[in-house]
Amino acid sequence: MPSNPNAPRALEGVLVLDLSRILAGPTATQLLGDLGATVIKIENPITGGDDTRRWGPPYAETTDGQSDLSAYFMAANRNKFSVAADLSTTEGQELVKQIAAQAQIVIENYKPGGLKKYGLDYAALSEINPSLVYCSISGFGQTGPNRERPGYDLMAQGFGGIMSITGDPDGAPMKVGVGIADVMCGMYATVGMLAALRHAEATGEGQQIDLALVDSQMAWLVNEGTNYLTSGKTPKRRGNGHPNIAPYNVFATKDGHIILAVGNDTQFQSFCRAFNCSDLAADPRFATNPLRLENRVALETAVSETIGAHSSQETLAMLQAQGVPCGPIHTVEEALTSPQAIERGAVVKVSAEATSAGTVNLLGNPLKFSKTPIQYAKAPPKFGEDTENVFDLLSQHMSQSQSQ
Repeated sequence: MPSNPNAPRALEGVLVLDLSRILAGPTATQLLGDLGATVIKIENPITGGDDTRRWGPPYAETTDGQSDLSAYFMAANRNKFSVAADLSTTEGQELVKQIAAQAQIVIENYKPGGLKKYGLDYAALSEINPSLVYCSISGFGQTGPNRERPGYDLMAQGFGGIMSITGDPDGAPMKVGVGIADVMCGMYATVGMLAALRHAEATGEGQQIDLALVDSQMAWLVNEGTNYLTSGKTPKRRGNGHPNIAPYNVFATKDGHIILAVGNDTQFQSFCRAFNCSDLAADPRFATNPLRLENRVALETAVSETIGAHSSQETLAMLQAQGVPCGPIHTVEEALTSPQAIERGAVVKVSAEATSAGTVNLLGNPLKFSKTPIQYAKAPPKFGEDTENVFDLLSQHMSQSQSQ
């Protein structure tokens, strides 16, 4: 899905100073870049840039033979300019201050207070630019007894409770298969920065956003969190089962597994019709969702026996014919190469001159705008590739700002 360079950009004229690394902050700034913001990513020349550049293999093969475009790094760093700057030096600090003076947004994920010694904390940069939106992401936030502790996704999933309800009931606590605590924190960061940007544009008043990885993870405990708050009972692991509705689970077929997601009583009756199960349909134990939850073991045993007599294809066809929510369990390859994924642009090919292939395949942005489409204008950058052009970028941004 090629970018249309002539299409309007929702965040045209917004300059983002990105002092973040790993995943939460980069997820947020990639999204801002997709929406049209100019994102300048500052990377440490001492360490070779963002840690995730070395989180491989796999890597994209580059023309210079340098392996700094890991698949992990590329997942969250398109539509950005990479500028090498050592924040421990006066030169690096002055460069960052010059960018901050023109920026609308700054995002960082240092330990609380970590940028103060460089004169790059919110207090210092807001003196230079009073309308600045400054987002600080940390493991536990700027306050609280754990504020000094570092935070990684796995630690956040453990501390925030999600691992206690993920996995087999008889197995060990299990993290989600990807860094979902980081990703969701990045989403909260994006929402917060755009809200603060609107306030700044209306009033000229900037502000600091204090966002913790653990806080955001606990916020998306959603129904399991409120289940506990309402009942006082600690949620437990149910594997693929649902705590509030049934049958809603993964069930084995003759040749694999399928997903059955019955969300109401009507859908349960439709399930029974699909398999001509008049006995299940008339069973008073299963008449309503609360009753089905009360009799979950008996229900799922009966459903398993019914579905297990058919192949996955047969099962899905019968369920879909009755309008029962159901679906296959794809591998990543099957998901990303499905006709649905192709039609919806789940994978995008982006021009990348630094790679031997000349392009890289990336996951597409799911947002579909009718007026300001997502832009895939720049592939994930090689480390420091835009350092020499940073002042040209600032000049271009100044020109855009003055023309608006």
